[in-house]
Amino acid sequence: MTREKNILVLRNLTKGNVWDLQENDIFTMWAKPDKDDAVSERGHHYMDIIKTAFDVEEVRIDSPEVLKKYEERGMRVGIIPLEGKDQKWAIKKRSINRVTDLSYENIRHISAAKLLEVIDRNFGGGWESLNQGIKDIIQSAFDVSTTTLPVSRLRKPGGLYDIKTADGFDVLEIEKGGWVEAIFAKLKPEAAKPKIKLNLDGLSEDKGDEDDDSDFDTLDSGWNSSDDDDTPDDDELTEESYRTTIEEDPDSLSLDAAEISEGDDEY
Repeated sequence: MTREKNILVLRNLTKGNVWDLQENDIFTMWAKPDKDDAVSERGHHYMDIIKTAFDVEEVRIDSPEVLKKYEERGMRVGIIPLEGKDQKWAIKKRSINRVTDLSYENIRHISAAKLLEVIDRNFGGGWESLNQGIKDIIQSAFDVSTTTLPVSRLRKPGGLYDIKTADGFDVLEIEKGGWVEAIFAKLKPEAAKPKIKLNLDGLSEDKGDEDDDSDFDTLDSGWNSSDDDDTPDDDELTEESYRTTIEEDPDSLSLDAAEISEGDDEY
């Protein structure tokens, strides 16, 4: 999804991509709504999405003194038409300062360095101080590994520290007496969604496509009926084809063979 073409349209707004926007983007979307979007009918829906990433307050007293106070709080003031009337709103992007601010929607919108900064603010307790829910959110977007070593060994040449930093990991060091916990973090590449082209024209009323099997080519996995032919070829059977591995003690096998041999002499 590209910001220029998709996010800056209200009808494409989600709780995930809203974190890509800034305050001015919000006012721009409302000022120039997409022609196919019923903004007046879905205004509150869009506002609820915006509130997941922004602090939003309606400006009820439109005076220079009140507007100045909003600006001192770092908020942008602008017009948002809601419920059929233009109204001034103050908006400010929410900052992510604590581990409790992290969510599945915003975790990919921060850097590894920012993540480690947030973890460091969690009373300096390190990775194990986080509850499992927070760890799951973090690990959905970041590769994370930790090690706790004596201070003198942490940066040993060629050790884990050197390997991780060379591989692009950011590191947070938390001192614990004469030891140091190192937390390594690196943003995971976003998994590409598989695209499977399905043509369902055969289910439509268009009779002209009923006998067309070309659509099945898009799902071809390379299977060949000859590959599943289990019929053995006598010309290809060799001694190796009959070899069987038996996990038995070699001494007991020799004894059994001897007993069978002696038995054969009786006939």
